[in-house]
Formats: sequence, C-alpha cells, structure tokens
Amino acid sequence: MSTLTAHFDLPISVGAPALARQAMVTTFAGWGFTDTDWIDRAMLAVTELVTNAVRYGGGRVVLALEADEGHVTISVADGSAVVPRLPTNADTIDRDSGRGIAIIAALAERWGVEDHEGGKRVWVLMPPHPSP
Repeated sequence: MSTLTAHFDLPISVGAPALARQAMVTTFAGWGFTDTDWIDRAMLAVTELVTNAVRYGGGRVVLALEADEGHVTISVADGSAVVPRLPTNADTIDRDSGRGIAIIAALAERWGVEDHEGGKRVWVLMPPHPSP
C-alpha cells in the first residue's frame, strides 16, 4: 500500500469538529479503515485537535490525514504559534476545558507539535489500524 493523504480546509466555527469527523470517517472508509473501536478513537482525537485549533489557534484551520501501511497520522494546522502542552498537577483545569491535549496523548502512540506556515501543526500518530 502506498501512502495515502487527504487535506481539508475547515471553517473557524463551532461546527468545524463535526465537519472534520465526517470528512475523516468518509476518507477512512474509502481507504478501508473500518474497525469501529479504532474509528471512535480517531474521531475523539480529531475532535480535540480541531476544537483546540478553532478555540485557540486563529487563522486558517487545516485537517490532514496520512495513512501508510495501517499507520495513520492525523494533524491539524492553525495560525497560532502558541504550542499546547500537557497540564501539570499545578495547573488548574476548569470543568469545560483544559483536557484536550491529555486526551490526545492518551489516544495516541505519539503526538507532537511542529512549526507550520507561521503557525503550528499538532499531529497524532494513532495506534495501527487492526487488520480486517
């Protein structure tokens, strides 16, 4: 299998996470990724990434999907250069926010942040998709 990629420009709105999930699920189905538990984990990761980009990022928001031999990277780029970080015990997490990066870290094999066109791209390497 060769590397498969897809990129989606998303609106900066509260509806962006739902659009991202829909685009991701449709793309993954076309690529043969159909395991429902794995898809659910990927949907949660993309929801957190896009929500953070819309809420804190500003500028353009772009979802990118890449698959290579069952390994999938989900990334979201935005216009802010502010790097997200995992909360520490000293940080206060309010009831409605502050857990996104911790959720992403729990879902991913690895995650990271890289500079991207004056902003940043947050990426998540998902655990491999189970073979059919």
